[in-house]
Amino acid sequence: MPSLAVRSVTAAAVLALSSSLLSSCDAGSASPFGGSADQETTSTTSPSQTASQAPAGQIRSNIQRGAGDVAVDTVVKVFARHGRLSTVTVSAASQSGTDADPSILRGTISGDGSSWRALDRLEPGTPYRVEATVRGNDGALVTRRTRFTTQELSLDQQTYPSIAPLPGETVGVGMPVIVNFDVPVTDRASIEQHLTVTSTPAQAGGWYWLNDREVHFRPKKYWKPGTKVKVDVDINSVPAGEGVYGQLSRQVDFKVGDAHIYKVDMNAHNMQVFSNGKLLRTLPVTTGEQPKFTTRSGVKVIIEKFDAKRMNSETVGIPNDSADGYNIDNVQWAMRVTYSGEFIHAAPWSVGSQGYANVSHGCTGLSTADAGWLYAMSRRGDVVKYVGTDRSIEPGNGYSEWNLSWAQFQDGSALGG
Repeated sequence: MPSLAVRSVTAAAVLALSSSLLSSCDAGSASPFGGSADQETTSTTSPSQTASQAPAGQIRSNIQRGAGDVAVDTVVKVFARHGRLSTVTVSAASQSGTDADPSILRGTISGDGSSWRALDRLEPGTPYRVEATVRGNDGALVTRRTRFTTQELSLDQQTYPSIAPLPGETVGVGMPVIVNFDVPVTDRASIEQHLTVTSTPAQAGGWYWLNDREVHFRPKKYWKPGTKVKVDVDINSVPAGEGVYGQLSRQVDFKVGDAHIYKVDMNAHNMQVFSNGKLLRTLPVTTGEQPKFTTRSGVKVIIEKFDAKRMNSETVGIPNDSADGYNIDNVQWAMRVTYSGEFIHAAPWSVGSQGYANVSHGCTGLSTADAGWLYAMSRRGDVVKYVGTDRSIEPGNGYSEWNLSWAQFQDGSALGG
């Protein structure tokens, strides 16, 4: 998948709120209640009530009035005493640094009006303005206003998520959801709690951490053809460990196409091509010459496709000027199935061996016509099962998670199976 080079995020990015029953954040004060030079109070007493009959409403917050360097994962809360909250609004400074058109933090007032809780997390290096109104038991409205500022974070203190598949992509039934992070995640459980995959129809699945920068999701069984999938990486300002926070929340929707399962028997030198359980064709192939270039057995998944690609032996550690070296331009209909360099591709130079002998450097070679036909129907995420050698695909060498049992895959979750 393409890398995402841009990592700048506007400090007051995605925040949107209404004021009445959806309201925002905090009116913190050094003392739990009461006014200060940093706050304004407006009281309107009902004609039918006096202050002696019932106490006036009071407001407090979990963030101190005028605080600076507030952690971005702080959940802002506002509380009412001797009354009910009417409105709470927490607004971040606009991009221009003025109060015009500010971004608003979403939040909700509890049913009894005693508290308000933010639904959004805070942005780094951002000043926030809090305004809360309570109707006291005396009938009067009391308004409190205050400000606070969040901690500054460098790019090294923020981790950006890149996601595969791409938005709107149609993939094969073996395609995992992949989230890559540009800064290591050491608190995997914290981040994983904010990763959600929703499928229609619903299918059981889970996450597996390959390392501190990459986590995969797969269903328990292959995706059902026609499945619609929504990925929600809700990590903005979520702690990722060692002072690092999620930089941005992202969402991706994709679809699953027909069930393409290709079965390669390296001893029989053929590939059976199945679509939705129906055998379409059996194609003669050649695979890796043994023992030097043995093709790996196991379940592989198509990673990427090239209608033409240069094949250079130096990329797999074989010098071009050696007896086994090669540098072939314009290899047609190439589909990668391992990161280490195994492809399915057109190999017109080995047609005489296809169906009879294994003579390749590890790739799966077909005639140009057969390779073109297969390429046209294939998608990223289609499954290719290889049998016939004692060399197994290594963990992480491509989309290799289907070689794990469901129990083994669940063991890779930071939250347990």
